[in-house]
Amino acid sequence: MATYLVTGGAGFIGSHLVEAILERGDCVRILDNFSTGKRETVELFGGPIEVIEGDLRSFQIVREAVQDVDCVFHQGALPSVPRSLKDPITTNEVNVGGTLNVLEAARDAGVSRVVFASSSSVYGPGRELPKREVMLPQPISPYAVSKLAGERYCHVFTKTFGIETVALRYFNVFGPRQDPQSAYAAFIPKFVRGILDGSPLVIDGDGSQSRDFTYIRNVVQANMLAAHVEGIAGQVFNIACGVSLSVNDVVDHIRKATKLEGNVSYGEVRIGDVSHSLADIDSAKELMGYRPEITAQEGLDEVVRWFRLKAEH
Repeated sequence: MATYLVTGGAGFIGSHLVEAILERGDCVRILDNFSTGKRETVELFGGPIEVIEGDLRSFQIVREAVQDVDCVFHQGALPSVPRSLKDPITTNEVNVGGTLNVLEAARDAGVSRVVFASSSSVYGPGRELPKREVMLPQPISPYAVSKLAGERYCHVFTKTFGIETVALRYFNVFGPRQDPQSAYAAFIPKFVRGILDGSPLVIDGDGSQSRDFTYIRNVVQANMLAAHVEGIAGQVFNIACGVSLSVNDVVDHIRKATKLEGNVSYGEVRIGDVSHSLADIDSAKELMGYRPEITAQEGLDEVVRWFRLKAEH
């Protein structure tokens, strides 16, 4: 029975990883300061879970958390481009300093592999699509810079110190348990919830901006492969579906799935955002055996069902 540390394990992506690890019959330790993650999410799960409440910026706490674990899923971070524009210093301290703490503590503890959650935002606004891992990153937000710095630290720790790392560039992940109410809520949960309850919703720009929306189950699959596939240490992989949808496409699908029009209007373009994003996932397919299981449209249907079920309870 293996033991995994999930930093940010009370958060959206982290909690789905925790659930998947428990379903495998393995043990989980969560490190979370509950600034964005929720205690009630952790309480949903039974099984062998240990929770350490603490901050990634504390090397002592991180060092305690990595003791006697086989693999680290480093999901903990301050997410959101807008948040990073408002407070770049804290974003750097958590996302860059925290990642360095995880890598150094993992090296000291003899952890076999660290899987790092990166972001498609590292690519920036370049017009060439699809995005391939060999392209020169052009980050245009502090958040994107922090994720690129984390990737670079992973590379250094693999090449210089010999600890196995794998970085996954997530493309617009969505799914159940994503918080629609935070100040920096992602687009899909905010719109599903808003259309269901009739709240006023504003689309940034004209809605023509497009993304490679990636359902959470695909991301969990990718993490499990990244933790166990041999011969991929030091690599960076795009994790997406390889299909682009516009924001207007997504809103139309949510309307059809809910049979509601919603109160939707258009606003200003969001600073720091890129216009279009689409992933080339050939590398993840060839080297990891990654295969997206759920399309974006199927995922949207799942999210609508989840929010409706939640509203009934």
